[in-house]
Amino acid sequence: LGLKGTSVISISCLFPASWHFSLSPVVLPRFLLPSFRQLLLLGLLTGVMGLLYLLLVTGKGQYSWLREDRHIHTRLGRVPDMEATDTNNPNLNYGLVVDCGSSGSRVFVYTWPRHNGNPHELLDIKQMRDKHRKPVVMKIKPGISEYASTPDKASDYISPLLSFAAQHIPKNKHQETPLYILCTAGMRVLPESQQEALLEDLRTDIPVNFNFLFSDSHVEVISGKQEGVYAWIGINFVLGRFNHVEDEHEAVVEVQVPGSDQQETLVRKRTAGVLDMGGVSTQIAYEVPKTEEIAKNLLAEFNLGCDAHRTEHVYRVYVSTFLGFGGNAARQRYEANLISTTQIQNKLLGQHQGEIADSPILDPCLPADLQDEVGPQEQRVHLRGTGDFDRCRLLLQPFLNRTNDTSTSLNGVYQPPIDFTNSQFYGFSEFYYCTEDVLRMGGDYNSTKYSNAAKSYCATQWKTLKERFDRGLYASHADQHRLKYQCFKSAWMHEVLHSGFVFPAAYENLRTALLVYDKEVQWTLGAILYRTRFLPLRDIPQESLKGSHSHWHHSFSFMNNHYLFLACFLVVVLSILLYLLRLRRIHKRSTLLRGASASVQWLEEGLGSPDLPVTL
Repeated sequence: LGLKGTSVISISCLFPASWHFSLSPVVLPRFLLPSFRQLLLLGLLTGVMGLLYLLLVTGKGQYSWLREDRHIHTRLGRVPDMEATDTNNPNLNYGLVVDCGSSGSRVFVYTWPRHNGNPHELLDIKQMRDKHRKPVVMKIKPGISEYASTPDKASDYISPLLSFAAQHIPKNKHQETPLYILCTAGMRVLPESQQEALLEDLRTDIPVNFNFLFSDSHVEVISGKQEGVYAWIGINFVLGRFNHVEDEHEAVVEVQVPGSDQQETLVRKRTAGVLDMGGVSTQIAYEVPKTEEIAKNLLAEFNLGCDAHRTEHVYRVYVSTFLGFGGNAARQRYEANLISTTQIQNKLLGQHQGEIADSPILDPCLPADLQDEVGPQEQRVHLRGTGDFDRCRLLLQPFLNRTNDTSTSLNGVYQPPIDFTNSQFYGFSEFYYCTEDVLRMGGDYNSTKYSNAAKSYCATQWKTLKERFDRGLYASHADQHRLKYQCFKSAWMHEVLHSGFVFPAAYENLRTALLVYDKEVQWTLGAILYRTRFLPLRDIPQESLKGSHSHWHHSFSFMNNHYLFLACFLVVVLSILLYLLRLRRIHKRSTLLRGASASVQWLEEGLGSPDLPVTL
């Protein structure tokens, strides 16, 4: 306080001496000396801003659009990267899987960045893409089983695939690139001695000619159950169902942890079941969240995590493959039964039904008025379609080989209960072709709509169907074979789903698909994900040396950063308000003191009226 009554506010706390300065209320702008009403308005404005922040960023209501945006980003994060793989990135790892099928073999090249050190997360594996952004895949024919009589040529047969892959992978990465050669259906039908001869040639010659990470256990004939499990893993990995970060938009399921003595339960993302119908076989695979007594040959229990002591990535999956229940195989069984039944009836009744085109056997599973011939030349039977979808369904039910036991499915095989109120399934191959190629209703499956569309198709005259085909009204890859047997396959798919696997007619969580996120998911993706599950152990100790697993602790703390920011923001605003209130009080006090000082000075100097009355 100066001699003239001017208050001085000195600002010098914690600053260097050269930064010290003073402010006088006389020179302060008016907005720094607000009234009580202005201070109240500023406080209300701050409160509204804080409330909006809570709603938009941390809220769980319909206005939390920022959270929704992050959710969309998370979902899109599982979409395969369509950009060309950066082979100059030294932190990129590579892996090879050769699928030796019955008709040919294919090599798939996968890549993944270095693991982030979080033992809760899996490797982020993607399919490698060349400079033209196309997947690095190569296929050769025939299948390796064709070399059963000349097993010494097996390695020469595989070499073009491995040479192709070697050209795309940096040479300095070859030695650390795992190679897996997995053989499926074609090799399974060979005698064990022939299988072993082919595999031994691969084990011996491949390490001599290629520098990939390869051991004897990396080449084998996998079972149908293994192939089904790998397909289930690959699809759920692409869908992001193994990422256990909490997300209110994802459905969850309560799981009883396998192998836990106390029947420990945990809540995690719901996985998707898989239905796959090929030409020869049909397969079903889904997670069994509750403890069930299931035969070991039907159940696969595995840990996808790198730490065997952690249970968050332990899964119990029911897998069953039904040979002869594919679309084409079922038609062949149906026709064989039709031929034998016709022959028996003709012999018993002395008739010649179906032997000539003028007296055909009526087939409700063919489109109306379609004429067809089945069977070998000496047993040829002529058919004419009647296009009766419901009748066809009834005729197909005995071919499901169901029993009276409600806990069984196709062929009388035990099927664990499915919680249809909290489950999701994807249908591939024939499940998709039956709904999309002709009926044009692939995607979300609705039993009523599907049945009505199938009835309409079956009842349509064959001549009309051909005209529609010629006008391009069906899918581009649909051919006349599809048109011819669409009615049968529609009925067969319906019965397998609803009578075989006992899916309710009102079930709404089945989606038929050819691609997942615009990408055909191969079982090989699940195979390399499972077989490389321990590789993150190489990176986790290195990350821990950097201090308390900073990578994954950061991801946890980041979730709460917005709360810290909001608290700091409110503290700063409160400090400003207190400072302005203190400044206002100082200003008022200095004004009163300045007025009193001026009055005393006026009296001392004898200014003003000389007759001023003074009352004591």
